Amino acid sequence: MNEQEQASDHRIVVGVDNSAGSVEALRWALAHARLTGYTVEAITAWQVPPTYVHAAGWRPTGIDDAGIIGYAEKTLAEAVAQVQGEDDHPVPVTTHVLQGPAAQVLIEAGKGAELMVLGSRGHGAFSGMLLGSVSRHCVQHAICPTVVIPK
Repeated sequence: MNEQEQASDHRIVVGVDNSAGSVEALRWALAHARLTGYTVEAITAWQVPPTYVHAAGWRPTGIDDAGIIGYAEKTLAEAVAQVQGEDDHPVPVTTHVLQGPAAQVLIEAGKGAELMVLGSRGHGAFSGMLLGSVSRHCVQHAICPTVVIPK
């Protein structure tokens, strides 16, 4: 066994942002996990929009982190339930809502994973692009194989 095989934990990391592309990525990851026996870890990343943070690093009061996290947890659970509900033999999914830029969070979560699965476009600003900025960054920088599922 080589070093990468020894470090692998047979996990598939999936980025889920409640977009149609990320739901397709989750669906694909669950089907692949069923065939390989891997586990699935669905990740949603969140951060306070940069426009809310002033140049000196000061954050205005009134930003409800708990509300953002609660909404992210709810939408992630709904996406997982939707996709698992389509299957007679659902694969167990571990879910995590993590703070930080999506690409950075996913690359960190992908360390030691067998595979990372992403949708081709999420809720980014340039919806007409073939690859979104997060999937493009992850393809270029992830240390595990990365699959991008078209919408």
